Amino acid sequence: MLGAIAGDIVGSVYERKPIKTKSFPLFQAHSRFTDDSVLTIAIAQSIISGIPYEETLRKIGRHYPDAGYGGSFIGWLLTDSPHPYHSWGNGSAMRVSPVGFAFNDEKTVLSEAQKSAEITHNHEEGIKGAQATALTVFLARQGADKEGIRQRIAQQFRYNLFRTVDQIRPEYSFDVSCQGSVPEAIIAFLDSDSYEDAIRNAVSLGGDSDTLACIAGGIAEAFYKDIPIEILREVKARLTNELWIITYRFYRHYGLKHIMERLEQLDDF
Repeated sequence: MLGAIAGDIVGSVYERKPIKTKSFPLFQAHSRFTDDSVLTIAIAQSIISGIPYEETLRKIGRHYPDAGYGGSFIGWLLTDSPHPYHSWGNGSAMRVSPVGFAFNDEKTVLSEAQKSAEITHNHEEGIKGAQATALTVFLARQGADKEGIRQRIAQQFRYNLFRTVDQIRPEYSFDVSCQGSVPEAIIAFLDSDSYEDAIRNAVSLGGDSDTLACIAGGIAEAFYKDIPIEILREVKARLTNELWIITYRFYRHYGLKHIMERLEQLDDF
């Protein structure tokens, strides 16, 4: 989950100023968490508390009204009677990584991913994007190799994952649809050799950079089972106390040792 949050923060400064290179500073003065992080953490809170996804998204989302939500989501967030709005946008995929980390069988992962998506994104592509992302995180966490992940996700979700970042980058542009960004984010991971490299791949595509890096980052964390402590320190410095506490509790609750060891190295974690 922290891999997704870090990716969001790294990509935040390039969302409106896309770049086509992997050479860039990971963190800048204006790097910040966006709605991707807020809603990812809200999903985590729902999982550890047992409170329905809709309730935690609305409660925590309202605490951060300037996080950068899309117009349809803002309407859903603020209305007294929320209803899903048939979205195929990548908002369902950007927030789902905690599902892939928390649950221990594929059936539950797919079911919970659907539940987390359909409260807003009840279009088949919105649900599909969330399920593909969560299952990829799960498979990576369980130790599947990259080729196995590629074949499985491509077959089950009919995504074209038989491309490379270098092939995609030249013609790729800003795309907020699940079908136009989830496969690319997964490829950013598949083409990487480290957590940081996955983030750089995602941002370098020049698209919806914070969300691409958020999705790729969650998967990369699950696969590489490490995030450099320098990155975690930058994330902690940018999250609010509320968001950091929920995040830490999620890792402690699920015994995710790969990151807990890093968190315990941070001062006053």
